[in-house]
Order: sequence, then structure tokens, then C-alpha cells
Amino acid sequence: MATAEPSASGKCALTGKVLILGGYGNFGKRIARALAASGTPVILAGRDERRAKEEAAAIPSGLAEAVAFDVRQDLRRPLEEMKPAVVVNTCGPFQNSDYGVAQTCIEGGTHYIDLADGRDFVTGISALDAQARDRGVAVISGASTVPALSSAVIEYLRPQFSELHTLRFGISPGQKAERGLATTRGILSYVGRPLRGFAGDDGPSYGWQNIHRQLFPVLGQRWMANCDIPDLDLLPRAYGLRAIRFSAGLELAPLHLGLWALSWLVRIGVPLDLPRHAGWLLKASNLFDPLGSADGGMFVILGGLDLDGCPRERRWFIVARRGEGPQIPTIPAIILARKGDVPWSGVGADAARRPSSIFA
Repeated sequence: MATAEPSASGKCALTGKVLILGGYGNFGKRIARALAASGTPVILAGRDERRAKEEAAAIPSGLAEAVAFDVRQDLRRPLEEMKPAVVVNTCGPFQNSDYGVAQTCIEGGTHYIDLADGRDFVTGISALDAQARDRGVAVISGASTVPALSSAVIEYLRPQFSELHTLRFGISPGQKAERGLATTRGILSYVGRPLRGFAGDDGPSYGWQNIHRQLFPVLGQRWMANCDIPDLDLLPRAYGLRAIRFSAGLELAPLHLGLWALSWLVRIGVPLDLPRHAGWLLKASNLFDPLGSADGGMFVILGGLDLDGCPRERRWFIVARRGEGPQIPTIPAIILARKGDVPWSGVGADAARRPSSIFA
């Protein structure tokens, strides 16, 4: 990514650096290390200056620097001073976030990428499309396991079908894999609460209910339960699916079933503010780490008609060993940030609309 001078349109000169909001967090630090290893300079940002500097110093290439500010309130000044080419936003949870960060990036002429999995956040960001196109900026939401990787898997399997009808997919991390507080809060925000309807839903469905067992290669059987993600809206629209179901699971049955029990308390009206207690719930779950593994996985089961019009089902799995699972959600953002000059402008809110652009 080459440095450029300000254009007549008023866009900022770009330095070629990638500004990572939440750069010392669970996903941000992994994105920073991968980009620096490929020769891309990164700026690690967050409110904790000490943590940002420590993480930047741990990247041996010398391509990392640190800056401290409130990423939701003070982004305009760092954009003007540092002029990054791309901003990667890892500061979840996105379930109750607004689009202030993305709008500030658009106004500054800086490409924006986030790892959001909030259903309303990702599907609603298309409201910024006209503004982004006018500024020549790409705004990409959901550049993570869902919907970016999930839609890429569908694109890979799609040529084997004449029609796509059903999709069942899900994620089960290993107990010892590093878990972030923002992700925990995001999940707890819909545990026990009714989910908005989706294709094939007999409804009403509730978060962390409809528990079932899923067989993974290597990992064996894992408990799974309902989760609320943008794919429930995006993928049926993109691929004409008649039914879709996404689930997630915890490796250890006591933790998975314990959360399921909490979901029933929320469902029947007990006033539990689970996201508020995310911190100590996460710490409590960490006490069970010696009983689990660091191995996790993702599955995709796609059904429909083959090229001859006969029923067909295809199954796709990915298994991450030795704690490598948290690397997977970072891959789409890393690929996009490496591109630098994204070949289109506007909102790529649903990665399913443009999977070839993301993974080309």
C-alpha cells in the first residue's frame, strides 16, 4: 500500500498502515501479528496504553506501534494524525453498538472492516452504503467466521448443486481456547430470549435452546444450541435457502447445560441481566479448563438438489487443534486488510453478497 497525497475529493492521505481497534484483545492481537508477519505495518489501539505498548513490543518485526484512546469516542483525531489505509474494528460486542466508528471512517476516507456477529448490526449497516460509495470507501461488516467464512464455504460447495435448500452449521470451541469478554457478552445478550424468525423456523426459537448433539471428526460429539447471527437473514436471501439453523456449543457438558438452564430462567421471565455478569461467568468457566481440551471445530451441512436434480447433502468440517481456534475468526479481516486497495466501494455488509471479492 503506497503513501498518497490528499486528493481533490478531500480524502485523507493514506500511510499504508492498518489501525486495529482493540489491538491487544483476543482477536485484535492475532490480526496484528499476522499482518506484521506479512510486512504490513499496524497500529494497536485501545484505552489501555500499557497493554497496547506491551502487545506492540511483542511483535518482533518492528512494524507495530501503539496508541491509546477511547476507540468509540476519539477516533477522528487518530485518523487525521495517523492516516491509516484501513481500520479493523474488533471492539465488540456489536449486538448493541451503533455505526459511529464506521461513519467516522467513511468521513475520513478510510476503509473500514469489522468482525461483527451481531445480527441487527451487520444487516443494518447497509444504511451507510450511499455515504460510503460517495467517499469511495469500502465498509465491510461481518469479516469473521460468520458470515464471511460460512458464505465462502457455501460458495465452494455451491457448484455441486442445482438448487440449495437447507443449511445447518455451527461452531464449538475448545474449553482451553482463549475466550474474549466481548464474545461472552455478545452470546449472553440473547441467551433465553426469543430470536427473530428465520427461514424454516417453526418458532418461536430462543437463544441457547433447541439443544442437540453434533458429531465432529476427531472431536467426537459436542452439545449445540441456538445462536443469533446475521447469517440467519443474509444467507437465505443470498442463496434462496428454505431452511437455516445455526448453533454453537461449549465443549464441557456441565457448562453447556448450565447455560441452557440459565436460558430457561430468562425465558420464563426471571430478571437476569446475563451480559452484566459476563466477567465473573467467564472467570468461573475458566476454572473448568483442566477438564477440557484446546480443540474446537466448525461444521457446515448443505442440502439441496445435485446437477441431475437428485437430492444431495454435503458436509464440511474444520477442526482447530492446540488452541488455534481463535485464529479462524481473524482470517477474513487479515485477507481484506492485506489487500489495502479494496476493488470496490460501498457497504459489503453481508459478506455473502461478495465472497469472491473478499477471498480472491
